[in-house]
Amino acid sequence: MTADSFSAGRLERALASLRGLAVGDALGSQFFVPVNYPLLKRRELPPGPWKWTDDTEMACSVVAVLAAHHRVDQDALAQSFAIHQDAGRGYGPAVDRLLRLVREGGDWRELSAALFNGQGSWGNGAAMRIAPLGAWYADDPEQATHQAEISAYPTHQHREAVVGAMAVAAAAALAAAPDGPPRSEALLDGVIALVPKKSAVGAGLRRARDMLDYGDATTVAAVLGCGRRTTAHDTVPFALWSAARAIGDYERAFWTTAQAGGDMDTTCAIVGGILASTEAGAPPAAWAERTEELPDWLPAAASD
Repeated sequence: MTADSFSAGRLERALASLRGLAVGDALGSQFFVPVNYPLLKRRELPPGPWKWTDDTEMACSVVAVLAAHHRVDQDALAQSFAIHQDAGRGYGPAVDRLLRLVREGGDWRELSAALFNGQGSWGNGAAMRIAPLGAWYADDPEQATHQAEISAYPTHQHREAVVGAMAVAAAAALAAAPDGPPRSEALLDGVIALVPKKSAVGAGLRRARDMLDYGDATTVAAVLGCGRRTTAHDTVPFALWSAARAIGDYERAFWTTAQAGGDMDTTCAIVGGILASTEAGAPPAAWAERTEELPDWLPAAASD
């Protein structure tokens, strides 16, 4: 495969990652329903269809903006988030209000910067939606982290949220590399090298690297977090640990991630988006068939 032909497949890779993200998101969210929780322990699938959440809806906007601009245009991204927002998809209250105000003419720069007494949000929302961008920039992981940083600001301006998005994009880019995905250790080493070291997310990633030989996801989640606090640093290190241990095996990665509990739709969306950026990591066809279709406003791969 030539460099040019690999670059020409940017949208195809991003859409493949998006489909994996949507399956992880939609299936993970099913296990918040009490009647389905016993199925999780037995690794049994709930009945479909599975509806995806805000994780997928926002990821669709990321892909649409990349397809239109071939980079992250922050104004276009903020507008797409606002225009396509379905409040019933489970948005957090801060972002829900921010996007409503953007639709009403508000400036996302001021609104995002003002969140949480001017600290900005450090939630996991910027990370949950960004794996397809990493797949898009699989030939340039450094650019993936740069564009992911830019993509975070319309909704998340706290350093930890930004670094979380950078880490997920880096992982997806490295997983979808032209020569194939690296081994588990090399994947996390590559992500650690691409994100700022002085951050809680960075520290969590280094702990995740040290725990790759742990076989019990519950123990790892107890150390790293698994999204129970919905912060970037409580979500991203565990998700990348799970993804790194199961590159090429979507089904294994999903169950490992979901059975740790926490913010299951988001952790599974992140893991699914990273794994599905490679052909071998696509979700099982039967799972994809039960997942709600992606919106019709999303661009088709033929337009790449």
